Amino acid sequence: MQPSFPSITKRPLNFSRQLRELPAFRALLRAVEADFYQDLPMPGPVLDLGCGDGHFAEVTFSAPLDVGLDPWWSPLKEAAFRGRHRWLTHADGAAMPFPSAGFGTVVSNSVLEHIPDVDPVLEQVARVLKPGGWFHFAVPGPDFRNFLSVARALDKVGLASLAERYRRLFDRISRHHYYLSPDTWQERLARVGLDVAQWWPYFSPGALAALEWGHPLGLPSVLAKKLTGRWLLVPQPWNLALTERLLRRFYDEPLTGTGAYLFFSARKPAP
Repeated sequence: MQPSFPSITKRPLNFSRQLRELPAFRALLRAVEADFYQDLPMPGPVLDLGCGDGHFAEVTFSAPLDVGLDPWWSPLKEAAFRGRHRWLTHADGAAMPFPSAGFGTVVSNSVLEHIPDVDPVLEQVARVLKPGGWFHFAVPGPDFRNFLSVARALDKVGLASLAERYRRLFDRISRHHYYLSPDTWQERLARVGLDVAQWWPYFSPGALAALEWGHPLGLPSVLAKKLTGRWLLVPQPWNLALTERLLRRFYDEPLTGTGAYLFFSARKPAP
């Protein structure tokens, strides 16, 4: 299955805002992904599958989404405070409490890779979508592990076993259960009656290295979040100028034939 490369509407202010509100490595990835949704078909009602704390919906979409679903209470409480979903539901993606054919669009950004058994979730997505409805989602792909900079360096000096141990450690840190190929995603979606309309890889080795090294460098942000409820204590332009200068080239990079992540738009056929 060959990728397609749509024209992406870049929103520089989106990147700057993400840096003010998230750890830098997460801000970079979410800014890239948020731009993908700007030109996609989004018929309503819209279900945000794995909505989390609602931040992504807040910075990505100009109007509140209809429904947000998540299995965790704590982020749902934050999502309620943000008010970017008209209705929030505490439920598992494999047992959605919605009638069949009730949504025109389902979005799920960097969620499916955290679900050990994803097929029942895909079945539910297909069930709740209207005929002609869309399923837009982002996941890490097989190149995620291949692009990890520390593992690549260990491979180059002949320490393949240590490189694999590092990859497994990063899998646990990221809570990734799998890295499916585009063809495998196409097969699994087809099984539940969804057709892939377009897909593309994104996030270069350099961008992933920024995300990778951002994990240990972002530990102060994790502490700040626990203590104050905010990721950044001083979210001012002067404090973020160097970070933005270093990372903006990864935000601006064009889509190519490879990438650590994959974005899909699938459709439920109309009768």
